[in-house]
This record gives sequence, structure tokens and C-alpha cells, in this order.
Amino acid sequence: MAQHQETNNYVGGEWVPPESGRTRPNVNPADVSDVIGDFAESGGTDVDNAVDAASAAFPAWKALGPLKRAEYLRTAERLIEERAEDFAAAISREQGKLLAEARGEVKRALAIIDFTAGEARRLNGVTTPAEEPRTLAYTFRVPLGVVGLITPWNFPLAIPMWKVAPALLAGCTAVLKPSPFTPLSSALLVRAFADAGVPAGVLNLVQGDIAAGERLVDHPDVAGISFTGSLPVGLAIQKAGAGRLLRTQLELGGKNAVLVLDDADLDKAVKAVVHGAFGQAGQRCSATSRVIVDRRVKEEFLAKLVTAVSALEPGVDVCPVVNEQRMDACLSAIEGAVKSGASVAIGGSRAVDGLPDGYYVRPTVLRDVPWDSEIAQEEVFGPVLSVIDCDGFDDAMRISNSVKYGMSGTIFTRDMGRAFEALDRFEAGMLHVNRPGVGAYAHLPHMGAKLSQFGPPECSPEVWDFYTEWRSACITY
Repeated sequence: MAQHQETNNYVGGEWVPPESGRTRPNVNPADVSDVIGDFAESGGTDVDNAVDAASAAFPAWKALGPLKRAEYLRTAERLIEERAEDFAAAISREQGKLLAEARGEVKRALAIIDFTAGEARRLNGVTTPAEEPRTLAYTFRVPLGVVGLITPWNFPLAIPMWKVAPALLAGCTAVLKPSPFTPLSSALLVRAFADAGVPAGVLNLVQGDIAAGERLVDHPDVAGISFTGSLPVGLAIQKAGAGRLLRTQLELGGKNAVLVLDDADLDKAVKAVVHGAFGQAGQRCSATSRVIVDRRVKEEFLAKLVTAVSALEPGVDVCPVVNEQRMDACLSAIEGAVKSGASVAIGGSRAVDGLPDGYYVRPTVLRDVPWDSEIAQEEVFGPVLSVIDCDGFDDAMRISNSVKYGMSGTIFTRDMGRAFEALDRFEAGMLHVNRPGVGAYAHLPHMGAKLSQFGPPECSPEVWDFYTEWRSACITY
């Protein structure tokens, strides 16, 4: 793939190089000899320029109204659909996921923008009774202002979409700063919005890493930060913005559990767990990281699970992790788990045979994992699954809720009474019964509980509580 002008930043309607002239290479994690291009390594001055452009564009974009703004989203949606294969190829090449997974991400992004554009006719308030005669009392929403959108590498199109689309429909102007590991997908997204005619300065793109992100959070003209990523970075953003009451929307880590009770359909449970744990090499905030299985069916479940995992082929069924740092972290977590008393049922090493020089980790199942060990409590973000024993339903719920995170929770059981009780007791935001514990619909809230989430959810009507402010008005006539 040839280099494009999208390797630069997009500021005020123009593709421009970073002020410093510095770039960083973008490498294919499935084959590190494949260098996709050199992308901008931006700093504070680049962010300042982008925020200035967004601030200048805000009054006219706000005045346009949601119905007119939705027309731009519809046009961008059509362009992305026409370019779907180009997007999928870029996602697969720079993030490493299988092409089928990348195509699925494009469909997800299209569903999000389709839902968001439809919300244009529902950005309304309410009328309320007034205490005085001949008085009208009502509420309405106004856009928050300039927002900073900081996105991760694991969904380099879908997650930027679920921030950009509602930001623009709400009437905000935006500065998007994607992960430096997946700059091309976001650049292609911004190109689609630009080609859709979105006015200059409304959507800006600043490529880069920590320096750009820190300046975006600190900039006094940025009214809100929507961030998806790790817990430590999310906490740092929250602390940095606290002094000026910066509005934040933080979607952070997960340590998600699937509960397999003694009456579960084990074949269905195994299929769902394999999909949840090893799809996209486990690099999802909602990925299945723990299986909490009743001791009475543990050995039967494990035998079926190991058989299913043994059929997965790295490079064909399981993609690489995104970079060498992530690969080393996975292997280190496996080593630590064994030292804490767990044992490797399958996998546990780097995959190299017959593969290009990439960051492949064999899909790994750890058995006899202590519920309170580090690997059972901390996010791994790779194809590493911990199997934890439990003594019945109450013990399963206790172990499930023992972690600091609360992104997703899933239960397999034929007893609908226990299923509904689990939905009530899970300390997690996205819940599932007898189905894979990953993903959600474009119109359902994407959110967690505990340290997995702060601020309004995304991908739902509730997202407007981040991108807009309420106003109340009383008019006597």
C-alpha cells in the first residue's frame, strides 16, 4: 500500500505535516517487515493549531442544527460503505486482526453512524408545568463545545466512529487523536468526513502519542475529553482535568467473567468462550478473560475447551497481538500465573512455526487458577484465558465480582431464575445469558461499572449526556 497524504495531520481542512517534522513508522504486527508508512509524531503546537481550528468552526457548526448536521453523517456513511474493503484492508494490516474481523468492524462502524444520524430528530427536551400563569417552561440541549477524542488501537475504526459521529451530530467540533499504533484507519475515516463536505475545522486529526494527548487534555479551550483505553491513562486524564472541572467520558479496562454452572449447555458455553477469549486475540475490553466453572462439570468443560482451542491456528483463526510489548506482556502474565499455582492446559508460548515474523501468541488456557491471583485480577489483553473453579452459583458470583473492573458479565445456565438473579448481581455494565460475552448493539449503551467506566455510556441515546449540556427556559407571555 503506497503512502498517502493521510500520513499527515488534518487541521482546519488541510492535510499538514507536524510542526516538528518528526514521524514514526507504522508496522504490520503480522509481519514486521511490512512498514505501512511514516505517520506524524505531533506535539503541543499541533494540538494548539487543531483546537484553534475547532474553536473557530464551532459557532457556525452549532448554528447549523442537528438535521443539517445529520446530512453530512449520511454522506460520510455512504462513502465509508463504498470504501469498505479499503477500510478493512487498512485495519487488518495495521492492527493485525483477521480480514473477516476487520470487515466486521467496518459493519459495526456503519451501524453506529447509521444509528447516530437517526438520532437527529430526537435531540429534544421536555416541556413542564409552570408555577405561574401564562408561562412556558421547557428544556433543551446545546453542544458542549470543542471536544478531544482519544482512541485506542484495538478498534481503530469503530471506536473513533462512536466518538466522532455523536460529537458532530451534537454540534461539537472535535480533535481526534488516535493511537500511534493504528493511525491509518482514523486518517481514512477523517478523509471520508472531509470528502462528505464537513466544513473545515469541524473535525481535525492529530496523530501522535503522549505529548499530543497530554496537551489535548490540558488545553483550556477543550470542553470535554472522551477516552477509551487503559485504566492508568484514564485516571491520569481524570486527575489532569479535575482542576478545571473538565468533562470526561472514560471507557477503561475489563476482567470479564463467563460463569458456567453445573446445568449449562457445555458445548454452547465452550463455543462462546472460544469466541470471546480468542477472537481478535483477546484484545477487546469485553474479551472473556476468566471462566468460572462449577467443579462438578469442570473436567468435562475443560476437555471440550482444550479440544476446541487445539483446532485454532495462529495466523488463520487467531490474529497476532498488536506489538512486541503486548506479546511480552502476555508471555510474562502466563509465566507469573504458573508461579502462582496455575498450569497451562494448552498454549503458553509464542507461535512462530510457518508464520511471518509477527507478534503471535498461541491461544492459551490456564487451569486451576487461584481466584485471587494476579492473572485472575488484572487485565492481560491478549489470547490468555484463566479457568477458575467455583462451588455453585453463589461462589461463582462472588468470584466474578471480586475484581476492580466491571465491563462485562456472562452466565451459562438452563435455570432462568438463576440467570435473572445473576443479571441483578453482576457488578458489570454489559450482561449476557447463554451467548458470547462480547459486543453489543449500536443502539445499546457500551459501558462498564466500577473502574471500567466513568461518565455517560457510548453507542446509545445516553451518549448525548456527554456531548451536550442542558438548558432550562421559562417564558412569560
